[in-house]
Amino acid sequence: MTTVNVYLTFKGNCKAAFEFYKSVFGGEFQFIGFFKDMPPQEGMPPMSAEAGEKVMHVSLPISKETFLLGSDTDDVWSPNFTQGNNFSISISTDSQAKADRLYNALAAGGQATMPMSQTFWSAYFGMLTDKFGINWMIGLEEEPK
Repeated sequence: MTTVNVYLTFKGNCKAAFEFYKSVFGGEFQFIGFFKDMPPQEGMPPMSAEAGEKVMHVSLPISKETFLLGSDTDDVWSPNFTQGNNFSISISTDSQAKADRLYNALAAGGQATMPMSQTFWSAYFGMLTDKFGINWMIGLEEEPK
């Protein structure tokens, strides 16, 4: 099954925003992780204590199939951040072949910003901006086949 959710990006106030959304929609966070919890990555400089306190990823269930997702960013990760363009459409799918097909089709005429690959948080994940300027995240939550 393929699901589509909205992924919101914030500039340092993601936790406050999601506490607000939790008060509106109810429920509990399925996950909340901070940048300080990330494993070290080769070629990446150490982050400041302030950056470590920013939200790396949060998910708030809205219904059985729908989640509100989010994270913080800064000028290094998202130099074109503007309030109003701070969202992506997140697609979770059940096969690597389907993830690749969706990624390649949506990237046609657009810009691949992170090629599909295995990550420490997802079995298979990629990001792109389509030819209409819409940001997409595509992920596979099981091991690639």
